[in-house]
Amino acid sequence: MSCSTNACGCSSTPKVVIKGNPVTLAGVTPKVGAIAPEFNLRDQTLSPKTLADYAGKVKIVVTVPSLDTPVCDIEVRKFNQEAAALGADVVILVVSMDMPMAQKRWCGAAGVDKVVTLSDYFDHSFGKFWGLRIVEKGFLARAVYVLGKDNTVKHADVVAELTAEPDYIAALAAARGALAGGCGCC
Repeated sequence: MSCSTNACGCSSTPKVVIKGNPVTLAGVTPKVGAIAPEFNLRDQTLSPKTLADYAGKVKIVVTVPSLDTPVCDIEVRKFNQEAAALGADVVILVVSMDMPMAQKRWCGAAGVDKVVTLSDYFDHSFGKFWGLRIVEKGFLARAVYVLGKDNTVKHADVVAELTAEPDYIAALAAARGALAGGCGCC
């Protein structure tokens, strides 16, 4: 599913495959125009983090299966590189099932310091409430959401093939649009 508007008619449960093999997502993914579900994640110090911790900012929520995989590595490095150009009113939150200590180790080794890594290891609630937990594997699907300052979903991209990268250009354009107070769709 890749949509920045409600015009696409996409289903509430996107179709995701891993190397062509279909997998099942638990729950319902947020749609463009909806208020994003709350979350309770852990940062690299094991401190709890919620959407409220990023109030007043445009949020790019990036979910990845694991930072220690080649595509996730490329993706997070790319968003880290783009983060500085977006300014202080945009935060990029990278969510995975990786343990916070593993996220910290990976970020240090990769030189990633401009995105915020958050872990759903504690209670797996993010994957359930955002509809992104892959039932058969236990990790999160690859997705990028852009949330306005009011937590309205401006852009949703659940990547159909888990081993593929997301549409960076569309996500960054949506973030810039949301920052400018627009719909984020163009």
